[in-house]
Amino acid sequence: MGNGTELGRVRGLGSAHHGAHHWLLQRFTAVGNLVLMLFLVVSLALLPGYDFAAMKEWVAQPLTATALALMIVSLFWHAKLGLQVLIEDYVHTPGNRFAVLLLLNLAAFGGPMFGLVSIARIAFSGAA
Repeated sequence: MGNGTELGRVRGLGSAHHGAHHWLLQRFTAVGNLVLMLFLVVSLALLPGYDFAAMKEWVAQPLTATALALMIVSLFWHAKLGLQVLIEDYVHTPGNRFAVLLLLNLAAFGGPMFGLVSIARIAFSGAA
């Protein structure tokens, strides 16, 4: 079975054995997003009012702030996983692929940091 046979031509081009992990992570983040979103929607619906003070007080609660922080991290991670697969499948030029993946990773890191800092500022300032 040399290089001239069918098997020889495809040898080394099989599965990289890491696709299942990526697929599972995306499913886990999807389920986490669903659970957190349902919790936050129900929690928001049970509020007596929706003015600025009530919303600030709601976000300042530890359970709500934790759920919001987890949701932000999970949403950005889920988006990064999905967009990474899209980029790897459809951007064929190596330099362009590297640049787009770099921008994606910067956005996937910077977005949650901005959200977490914003939640922390509200949560630690109190409900004033």
